[in-house]
Amino acid sequence: MSCQRHREFRQSQNEATSVILSKAKNPGILRPDPSGPQDDKQAPMTTSLPYARLSGFYFFYYAALGAFLPYWALYLKGVGYSALDIGIAIGVYSALRMFAPVVWGWIADHWQIRMPMIRMASLLAPLTFFVPLDSAQLSWLVLQMLLLSFCLNAVLPQLEVLTLNHLYRREGEYGVIRLWGSVGFVLAVLLLGPVLDRTGLDPVPWIIATIMLAMGLLSLSVPDSPLHPSHSESSEGLWRVLKRPEVMALMAACFLSQFSFAPYYGFFSLYLEQHHYSKAATGLLWSLGVVAEVGVFIYMAKLLQRFGSRQLMLWALALTAVRWALQLAFVNYLPILMLVQCLHLASFGVYHAVSVHLIHQMFRGRLQGRGQALYSAVSFGAGGALGSLLSGHLWEQVSPDAIYWMATIAAALGWWVAWRWLRPVEPA
Repeated sequence: MSCQRHREFRQSQNEATSVILSKAKNPGILRPDPSGPQDDKQAPMTTSLPYARLSGFYFFYYAALGAFLPYWALYLKGVGYSALDIGIAIGVYSALRMFAPVVWGWIADHWQIRMPMIRMASLLAPLTFFVPLDSAQLSWLVLQMLLLSFCLNAVLPQLEVLTLNHLYRREGEYGVIRLWGSVGFVLAVLLLGPVLDRTGLDPVPWIIATIMLAMGLLSLSVPDSPLHPSHSESSEGLWRVLKRPEVMALMAACFLSQFSFAPYYGFFSLYLEQHHYSKAATGLLWSLGVVAEVGVFIYMAKLLQRFGSRQLMLWALALTAVRWALQLAFVNYLPILMLVQCLHLASFGVYHAVSVHLIHQMFRGRLQGRGQALYSAVSFGAGGALGSLLSGHLWEQVSPDAIYWMATIAAALGWWVAWRWLRPVEPA
């Protein structure tokens, strides 16, 4: 009897060993049974984080913006476009951000082709600078802005989703990757300012296109991210999520924040030129704000843990309103204006990191791409478009100072909306 039990024990031991070996050869067997209980605290097995490639992509994306945002309006003015024309063009660029990110987000979520879509758009973006511009025909500039916006809006919202999925259960480390975008922006702004003082503004389109081409080529080496088990489905539909009060409050606050940023993105360089700043000084002031935000991205995980998303958002919006008011009051005092620019660490650095964090929590599973796309569409799209159009009108019909009064009021309204209705999100 004992010999029989011994043989049965040995047989069961051998069977268990063979199962373990087969699983070792086929890791897919190790996936937990979706019908059974799972330990949600245990992260799934993934490949190593492509830190350098993601950081590099952010670097070139924001380096292109560092060449575009401060110097494109100056270039357009130099080739003969009026402030109203520039406002319309930037407004069109922003207006497409209301629709393009949502379309791209739906395609990425539905077909699960996030990385191929990012690669295609990144490679097409530099080609938009081959559109011929003629100040006598605004339509060519509008076409160029439409094509550029359509391409770039396929990139950033989906890049945010891609990065956060690679950082599965380590989302607090997002800032360590995103800070390289700030580094790229700063280097582009600082290096181009003195160069353009010597060469003039003619090389601006070619410089932007070259940086975007480098971004497109790098995208070919960035791997796609897996869809993690806890993100495979969402318990709520898109419209149900959008109707939640805290989601509507976040979207409204983001709209008002980026509405207030439109005079800065579209007209800050022109505003400085009117007050007799050189292009090198303009580049220095642009870069100061972005340098300040680097520290925020490094310590964002600790800041979120200590203060919470709601308090950080309230401080960011309040300091944004203070920033525009101080910029208006001290534009002719360079040392004070340099300090004011450092408020960018809160008005954009904290604001954007908290917004991406909250959107990632509010829109779960297959809604992630559309969530980031809607954030981009409502804030940078609708807010930026309306703010740019009104800024161009106020600049010509009232005064350049009027656009920053408008910005101050909008940011203050954004703070009130967040204070009244934004609440912390319960972790999923």
